Amino acid sequence: MLRAVADILKSIGGAVATVVTLPFRALARLFGGASDTAHGHH
Repeated sequence: MLRAVADILKSIGGAVATVVTLPFRALARLFGGASDTAHGHH
């Protein structure tokens, strides 16, 4: 019983971590591309 709950919590934690880190990665990519274009074109 406890092992099943631990597995469920572990999988939920992994999914939450992925969902939380994805927007930050997208933002970092956006800001990185924005700074690159700003330096390159302007």
